[in-house]
Amino acid sequence: MPYSKPVVIAIAGIGSTEHVRRSSRPILDLIVDASLRAIADAGLRPTDIDGIVTDVSYMPLRAPADEVARALGIGERCFTAHGLVGGAGVVGAPHLAELAIRSGQARHVLSYYGADFGSAPGGPYAFPVALDAKVGIEMPFGWYGQPLYFASMAQRYKHEFGLTPEQQAEVAIAARAHAARTPDAMRRQPLSLDGYLASPMVAEPFRSLDCSLISDGATAFVMTSAERARELPQRPVLVAGIGVASVAETQAGYFTQHNPYPATPASRSAPRALAQAGLTPADVDVVEFYDCFTITTLLQLEECGFCGRGEASSFVEGGRIGPGGSLPVNTHGGLLSHSYMVGAEHVTEAVRQLRGDRGEGQVEGAEVALVTGLGVPDHATLVLTVDR
Repeated sequence: MPYSKPVVIAIAGIGSTEHVRRSSRPILDLIVDASLRAIADAGLRPTDIDGIVTDVSYMPLRAPADEVARALGIGERCFTAHGLVGGAGVVGAPHLAELAIRSGQARHVLSYYGADFGSAPGGPYAFPVALDAKVGIEMPFGWYGQPLYFASMAQRYKHEFGLTPEQQAEVAIAARAHAARTPDAMRRQPLSLDGYLASPMVAEPFRSLDCSLISDGATAFVMTSAERARELPQRPVLVAGIGVASVAETQAGYFTQHNPYPATPASRSAPRALAQAGLTPADVDVVEFYDCFTITTLLQLEECGFCGRGEASSFVEGGRIGPGGSLPVNTHGGLLSHSYMVGAEHVTEAVRQLRGDRGEGQVEGAEVALVTGLGVPDHATLVLTVDR
């Protein structure tokens, strides 16, 4: 199917560090390492980078753009921006990069994400403590922690549409099967239904294997114009569509006040990205969903248009989203089995698939990839295509 939108930018280089449960390296060192790998992968030098885009929440605090630029040896930064929250900010980074490149403010834009949740005190459980509404109202009643927040979404989904442990297991088992074909995935051991059902309950209906990994590491990618990318060593991966959306709620209130519930803004960001690309869900070969918990994969399958409302629980049955399935989802293992790099590693995995660089994990004939990032109350959808 021909693409109706003239492509402005491409992802020209990607890079990642090793992802581990706990690292002895400071987060800035990890980010610099991943960024240097991405820049080298693009056939560029640090001095060629003149723009940086990061998310609006974690990165400006833990690895500010000026510190990263100084450590990399980047010269003048003509463009620096912080986008959406967390995973949405990373996946939506091409939106801001496109504005900078199209306007001539930058030629080569770097986006990065690093995490030290495995070694930092409190890990991902620390951020709700910084929200007064949660500390004063929710936490005294035991309403605390991401597994509980998302488990409540799963319970509501189960109440409305039905959801069995076996159907939840399909998501976790598919992620693990993809990770088994990914050399740098953190969790590659085979996973069976019996193994899933034997894992401990964390917050009903979630067992431990419904929950994302916690990891330290970093991932980065470089964006430039499609024309410049074609002069660089790697096959360009074109940004065909970008959609961003948010709900009219704060991060503090999202899990208790969001209506409709359960839902994410993917129902708006995905149609926008696909329409911009001139494509439909039927044209997508590879999907990389933000899968912090199994329920988010199910919700986004529906919200992105791959199945109808309430149908995701049956849609995933029979290995449909696993290796060899009709819709491969999270082909590196995702947050459930690869690493917790919010949406950054999802972007780089999509790039590898479209380059044809994934070896045993390659999806044959992959030409269109859809990537999502969730960072409540924000969501971003990215549609990537091969350079024809």
